[in-house]
Amino acid sequence: MDEYILNLLIIGLLLLVVTLGSGWINRLPLSYSLIYLIVGIALGPYGFKLIEIRPDAQFLERLTEFVVIVSVFGCGLKVNRPLKLQTWQTTIRLIGFLMPFSILCLAVLAHWVFGMGWGAAILLGAILSPTDPVLASEVQLANVEDKDELRFSLTSEGGLNDSLAFPFVYFGISALKDSNWDNWFKQWVAVDLIWAVVAGVVMGIVVAKVIVWCDSTLQKRRKADELLEDFLAISLILLSYSLTELIHGYGFLAVFVSGLIVEQSYCIDRQKRLAQLKFTQQNEKLLEVTTILIIGTILSIEPIVNYLGQSLLLAGLLFFIIRPIGIWLGTINSNLPTSTKHLVGWFGIRGIGSIYYLTYALGESLDGPVAEQISWITFTVVVISIVVHGISAAPLMKWYEKQETSGKQLV
Repeated sequence: MDEYILNLLIIGLLLLVVTLGSGWINRLPLSYSLIYLIVGIALGPYGFKLIEIRPDAQFLERLTEFVVIVSVFGCGLKVNRPLKLQTWQTTIRLIGFLMPFSILCLAVLAHWVFGMGWGAAILLGAILSPTDPVLASEVQLANVEDKDELRFSLTSEGGLNDSLAFPFVYFGISALKDSNWDNWFKQWVAVDLIWAVVAGVVMGIVVAKVIVWCDSTLQKRRKADELLEDFLAISLILLSYSLTELIHGYGFLAVFVSGLIVEQSYCIDRQKRLAQLKFTQQNEKLLEVTTILIIGTILSIEPIVNYLGQSLLLAGLLFFIIRPIGIWLGTINSNLPTSTKHLVGWFGIRGIGSIYYLTYALGESLDGPVAEQISWITFTVVVISIVVHGISAAPLMKWYEKQETSGKQLV
C-alpha cells in the first residue's frame, strides 16, 4: 500500500476515534497529546511499523514553527484583560524572572554536571525554558469570557515566552560559534535583544490595527462571505509573522501581540471573537495531531537510553525544583494564593516550542556530538513532560475548578 495513503488513513481514523470518543476521554486522566504520542510510538518502528516517517530537521522546523504561531495567536485572542501593567503583574514576573532563572539553572546544570561548554549549556537551557502554548490547552483560558487568574497566567506565559526565549537561543548559538563573547555580545544586545523585541511588539500592533480597520471599513460597505471570513485570522497570523521576520523582529511575539489587539478591537463583537478563536483552535488541534504523531514515530531507543540519565535528572530538577522555586521567588509579595502558585509551578509543560527551537538550532549549524546530546535530551524531556503533565493536568484542574465553584478560598 502507498505509504502516503496509509498515513492519511491512520490520521483520519485517529481523528474519528478521538472525536467520537472525546466524551469518554475527557473523563480519563489523559491529555490528547499523550494519546497522540502513544499512537505514534505504537505505529512507528518500535510498534506495528505502519508509519515510517523520517522528516529532516528543516521540515520539522517549519511544521513546529507554524503550529506555534497559530497557537500563540490563539493565546492572544483568549486574553481578555486590559493592556495595563497592574493587570499583568503575574505574567511580568513569570517572564521577567522565571524564564531567565530557568535558563540559568539549566545552563549551570548542563555545564557543571553534563560537561557541556557554556554555549551549548545556555542553548539547551533556552530550548527547554519556554512552556508550550500548544500542549497546555487543558490548563489555559477556556474562552474569551474566562477571567481565572491561574488560567490567565499560564495562557499569557505560554504566549509570550515562546518568543522571548529567542534572544537566549541566539546567545547560545553565537557562543557555540565563537567563544570570544566580545566579538558578538554588543550586537546581540542591540539586535537580538532590543531591536527584535521592539520590532515584534510594534509590528504586532500595527499589522493587527491595519487589518482590523480594513475589515471594519469594508464590512460596512459590503459584507464578506461568512464562509471565508474566518480566514481573516490566518491572514493576520501570516502577515504579522512574515512582515516582522522580514525586518528581523520576533515573529512569535508579533503574532501574540496581534491576537491581543484583535481581542481588544473586537471586544464588543463577541460572536466575531468567538468565531475567530474557534477557527484558530481547530487548526491548532489538527496541526497538533500531525506533529505529535511524527514525534512519536521518530523516537529512537538507543540515543534515548544513552542520554536517559541526564534527561531524567534535568527533567526532575526542572519540573520539581527549578520551576517551583522560580515561581516562589518570582511571586514574593504577590496576591496569588499559595495553591495557585503551586499549580502554576507544576504546569510548566514543555513541548512543540522546544522542538522548534531545537530544529532551528540544528539549521544554524549545530552539529556533532553536542547536537546529538542536546537533541535527545530535548526529545526525552518533552516526552516526559507529555506523560507526567498529560496524566496530572485533568485531575488537578478538575480539583481546582471544584474549589472555585464551591467558593472555597485557595490559600
